[in-house]
Amino acid sequence: MKKIYPIIAGIILWITGPPSGLDENGYQIFVVFISVIISLLVRAVPMAISVLTGLSLSVLIGLISLKDALKGYSDSTTWLVVIAFLIAGVVIDTGLGRRISLLCIYALGKSMLGLGYALCTAELILGPLVPSNTARGGGILAPIVDSMSRTLGSTPTQSPEKAGQYLHLVGAHANLITAAMFLTGMAANPLVSKAALDVFQIEFDWLNWALGSIVPGLVGLIGLPILINYLSPPTIESIQPIRDKIKKDIKLLGPWTRSEIFTASTLGVMLILWSTKPIHGWGTTTVALLGLLIILLLDIISWDQMVKNYKAWDTLIWLGGLLTLATSLKDLGFISWFAENIQQYLTGISPVFLFLSLALIYFYSMYFFSMLTAHIVALVGSIFMIASELDLNPFIIVGVIAYFSNLSGCLTNYSTGPVIIYFGNSYLLPLPWFKIGFLVSIYHMVIWLGVGLIWWRIIGWW
Repeated sequence: MKKIYPIIAGIILWITGPPSGLDENGYQIFVVFISVIISLLVRAVPMAISVLTGLSLSVLIGLISLKDALKGYSDSTTWLVVIAFLIAGVVIDTGLGRRISLLCIYALGKSMLGLGYALCTAELILGPLVPSNTARGGGILAPIVDSMSRTLGSTPTQSPEKAGQYLHLVGAHANLITAAMFLTGMAANPLVSKAALDVFQIEFDWLNWALGSIVPGLVGLIGLPILINYLSPPTIESIQPIRDKIKKDIKLLGPWTRSEIFTASTLGVMLILWSTKPIHGWGTTTVALLGLLIILLLDIISWDQMVKNYKAWDTLIWLGGLLTLATSLKDLGFISWFAENIQQYLTGISPVFLFLSLALIYFYSMYFFSMLTAHIVALVGSIFMIASELDLNPFIIVGVIAYFSNLSGCLTNYSTGPVIIYFGNSYLLPLPWFKIGFLVSIYHMVIWLGVGLIWWRIIGWW
């Protein structure tokens, strides 16, 4: 039944015809695009199939050529994400991600608040290295959090408030903060970077992204366990059982393996190179490719093992296609038409007030989206085009929207993969999750539009 919704929407819009001032091709590519977005929202079919359908239809009806349809697959943005997914698979398969998480928990987890900080620290370390926040949160940390909760005598049906609710909330919201902090923190983040280049002609690369986020992000992570401790206080008195279990788990891992050491060293080199781009000039994707080659040449993992990472190739298909469709919206005139029509109603309004209004609308519109990627693809290009006419530094415009693209996932229990997984462990009901999520959103506003604005002033963004 879900498969019918995007088809019906597309037919209705197609029959309705373009509004005044919009070229027919521009309108038709919008219909294809919005149909794909609806398919993503209702999860009618896998993302890659939705995108390939829209892409193929655009070629068949002559909106774009086959050559243009494939341009998204040659874009460095697409390959940055694909390479990062391949490297993330190595982090998981070698056991490095699990070891880092357990070491953080053992080192900092001497109280419930300490366990919260341990989760935040693990997310901070893994955030720039594991580009899928679902793999990071749902694949590495969520199983550990669930196990910790049960060890402390807290299950979904028996005393969830004892420890499980607190740990799951910290884990889910820490994941979103670290996803916001790094270009490689979430798979769709490079889409924001690409839109910034297309609209503002600025390179919002790994270094610029991290530079703008590091201070408000760290402040957010430092305060998060305290905030969740207030909103959902754990009732447990002693956490000694979990310390004993974590110590046992670390012992079972044994000494650091060759693969773990080489992988950690390679990732360290990549972080250094990403952070020193002004010195050597290598782009984010170039450094990622170099890291991937080092991993393969050191035989940390075989090529046959690496190519089995289907998530990387799945991402190649849907991300490359979405880039093409988003670029086609701009090339065929829809984005400029939309921005011009909106701007005529915004004359006389303070640029700062207008941008903050756009940012807040963007953030809270996440209530209507079932995934962060669809939210970004549907709205970022238009918001950038509208904001491009404002007398503001483009870096602060791009920065706020980039960070809000991930932080907005706090609002619901269905916003992104790790949130769905944490919520799916059933320690909280939907209503409490929504209430706490809204309060966390206020927390983000205070930090990112408070501490953030001060920091962005210091680094010259406004």
